[in-house]
Amino acid sequence: MAATLIQAGRGRGANGGRYRPLSEINVTPFVDVMLVLLIVFMVTAPLLTVGVPVDLPKTQAQSIADPDEPLVISVNAEGTIYIQDSAVELGQLVPRLRAITESKPDTRIFVRGDKAIAYGRIMQVMGTVNTAGFTRVALIAELPKGNQAAAAGGEAKPDEPATAN
Repeated sequence: MAATLIQAGRGRGANGGRYRPLSEINVTPFVDVMLVLLIVFMVTAPLLTVGVPVDLPKTQAQSIADPDEPLVISVNAEGTIYIQDSAVELGQLVPRLRAITESKPDTRIFVRGDKAIAYGRIMQVMGTVNTAGFTRVALIAELPKGNQAAAAGGEAKPDEPATAN
């Protein structure tokens, strides 16, 4: 009888049948989630730029590298003025700019204008901004497709805008 009890004891395991927790961490689900998040952020990151669709004109000017984030004023093909993504009337442009920049005249401002819009409308916006005391105002244009690398000394990125003061 004692022989049968010993065999039954060995069949349940060395620790007497108690559950032993697994001390290893399975990182496969964690890696899967991180890869999915990486793909999601890679897809959405380009969409975080200024959302006003503007067909920029082409230019040979060099790109400007500025560490400060500029304020962008866009004028679409219909002549509507936008500060970043919000539409604004020309009469309200200066008060909104002063409120956004906290009346700092050295704030960098980029003016983007659709190439189909009349030149006078762009100059009207730039003149209004300049008259308000903002001195760092620049136009934004795209480099032509064939001359991007040559114009920037071989360092231009395909979608990098060029600016002209």
